Amino acid sequence: MMIRSLQVALFLTFSLAVAQQPPQRPFPRPGAPPLQMDGRIVDVRVTAVSAHTVRLTVSPIDGSGIPSAFPDEPAITGRAWAPPVYQTRSTIPASTVKAGGLSVEVRTDEGISFQISGPNGRRAQRVLISEETGDIVFSMGAQPLFGLGQGGVQYSRRGNRHLMKTGALDLALNGMRVPVPWLISPEGWALFINRPKGEWDLSGSDGIYRHFPEEKNATVDIFVSIAEDPLALMKEYAGLTGTPSLPPLWAFGYQQSHRTVQDRDHMLRIARTMREKKLPCDVLIYLGTGWCPSGWNEWHGSFDFNKKVFPDWEKDIRALQAMDYKVSLHVVGQPTRLYGTVSDPVLPADDLNQVAQYWKLHQPIGKIIDAWWPDVGENMDDAARIARIRMYWEGSQLDHPNVRPYALHRTGYAGMQRYGGWLWSGDVDARWATLKTHVAAAINTGLSGIPHWGTDVAGFYSTPELTGEFFVRWFQFSAFQPLFRSHGRPSQTRLPWGWNLGNLGEPETDNASNLPRLDELKNSLVEPICKKYLELRYQLMPYLYALVRESSDTGIPILRAMWLHYPKDAQALARGDQYLWGRDILVAPVVEQGAATRVVYLPEGLWYDFWTSEKMAGGREVTRNVDLETMPLYVRAGALIPMGPVIQHTAEKSDKPMTITVYPGADGKFEIYEDDGTTFNHQKGDYLKVMCEWREASRQLTLTRTAGTRALSAQLQRIEVRLAGTERRQQVAFNGRSATVRF
Repeated sequence: MMIRSLQVALFLTFSLAVAQQPPQRPFPRPGAPPLQMDGRIVDVRVTAVSAHTVRLTVSPIDGSGIPSAFPDEPAITGRAWAPPVYQTRSTIPASTVKAGGLSVEVRTDEGISFQISGPNGRRAQRVLISEETGDIVFSMGAQPLFGLGQGGVQYSRRGNRHLMKTGALDLALNGMRVPVPWLISPEGWALFINRPKGEWDLSGSDGIYRHFPEEKNATVDIFVSIAEDPLALMKEYAGLTGTPSLPPLWAFGYQQSHRTVQDRDHMLRIARTMREKKLPCDVLIYLGTGWCPSGWNEWHGSFDFNKKVFPDWEKDIRALQAMDYKVSLHVVGQPTRLYGTVSDPVLPADDLNQVAQYWKLHQPIGKIIDAWWPDVGENMDDAARIARIRMYWEGSQLDHPNVRPYALHRTGYAGMQRYGGWLWSGDVDARWATLKTHVAAAINTGLSGIPHWGTDVAGFYSTPELTGEFFVRWFQFSAFQPLFRSHGRPSQTRLPWGWNLGNLGEPETDNASNLPRLDELKNSLVEPICKKYLELRYQLMPYLYALVRESSDTGIPILRAMWLHYPKDAQALARGDQYLWGRDILVAPVVEQGAATRVVYLPEGLWYDFWTSEKMAGGREVTRNVDLETMPLYVRAGALIPMGPVIQHTAEKSDKPMTITVYPGADGKFEIYEDDGTTFNHQKGDYLKVMCEWREASRQLTLTRTAGTRALSAQLQRIEVRLAGTERRQQVAFNGRSATVRF
């Protein structure tokens, strides 16, 4: 399997930086009584993980005096841990030790407690572990709290209980519950509770984490991260669970999903219509038969093609690929106790729970298609889900050794990002309330270390609220999600042109009272608006792909809470109805039916309306008029936004130049990133980075190719530089050496 050199370097940075620190306290303390929890002697350790993160463990001691072994945890990256800086099995008063850049005061004479202070001496977190119940009590501070994965009550997690179990609790509104036991605070701290499994109770003045009954006497394993910069906290999470693998470029193009496909002609007609109408698209996705009358295969769990739709499946797949589509197939009915890896020797026993055996069923098809859509997984445990996600990442590389895989999952767990795991919110209802909730859900999922996330455009299940207007508003929102995919029922209503055909298309199993009204299916406005946002998505691909690489290097999400960049701004912190697309673009989805205006909060500084280039002061709310065509977008002063020409898929070559729009009013930087979009050659340094830097005082833009990166693409050799808010523009012939543009 490919080894990600950057991630290896990150592991070494975390472990080697603290490896030379010896334990600062002996154990056991002579004469001190033994330390017990729930009647069992326990071993307490403090381990420095990095300058910002400390690991706190409490392990029961077995009869031979050895601490309980840590179970094989799927979330944490494999590494050689540094020796503990503190260890005891005795009841002793307060003792303070240095752990990386943090100070930890440990007490075991009044329960087991840890007080963690940052480099400035400010106490940032207090953790108390009850000797009687094993409950973990911690300080919550006064600010909203975020993270904890996908699903659950939004936007702040404060005030509610959050069960760390995968499931469909309140799925229709909030999406599938995909737990990530990472809680992050704008006050400069975060907790990752690796063990035991349990429930976060954030309803009181202090937070309480209660273990599940089956986790009684399990090792307590807590990571506490402290940093003033919230972006640094996100990097700490990536250091623990792994940085996101870099997906193929085409995964960020538009993905058109299908449910019922009548026959081969129907399948090809949709593919051809997309191209004839010049609606940009990279991926065609096919549901399996079972949850629809006629899908790609014969039934749930089958790897045999439905001959009515794919009579000569290899030839038919090749026909779609010849139209420059990638093909993704739905998979369900997987074994529920998956274990091992695709590289393991296949056991003689016929055990499909062994990953190596189960993957063999995929291989005849996997050698031809481009991607997989592994559905469900709620009945698997965390380790089995991660084993499945890893299987699609590493198994695909067995058949395509130097091709970045892609798989879209409905379930997952902490650490899924390092195995290329994409996540969508599940089978939610097509309701305005669901759309509104999903803006906050998008933010929290990103704050939970899952950057490659999205939704079904317009939700999955039809309701009377499913209209052309609703489809457009969700489509606009999805154009600014990492995953841009349309899927749902009735299937025809998820096609950009499906709202002007006058019928619902192939029959589905929906209750008739939940289907869209027929008069809604003669709406000529939907398709051109969808086309506008499809084209914008592809034009912004140079900007987006640079964010993707940044996320892969650092763990910082692509879709960002505003407070990640404005941590001292109370209004930015409170707004879960808008977000930042990278550092520079503010996105405010319209989530109210019939809306004529949208109130948007602009953080401090100068901002530009993306559509009109109108300049306005931030630190206040503005009211933006919104017709159906308009979703408010704002760009901060100092931003440098690279855009490409309109293309029909990400592999299309264009002889038109790239455009860089300068938004004056402040200094700014942006690094353009390019690679081949497909292979792992970027791990060998085969990529291009160009630093763009704007100096406001001199009104000067400088372009500099990063030393050691490869030759320029044709698109980057000719660049048009625009000055936002004016008609001024200049052409630049950029040959890789430093170039300067003055306005």
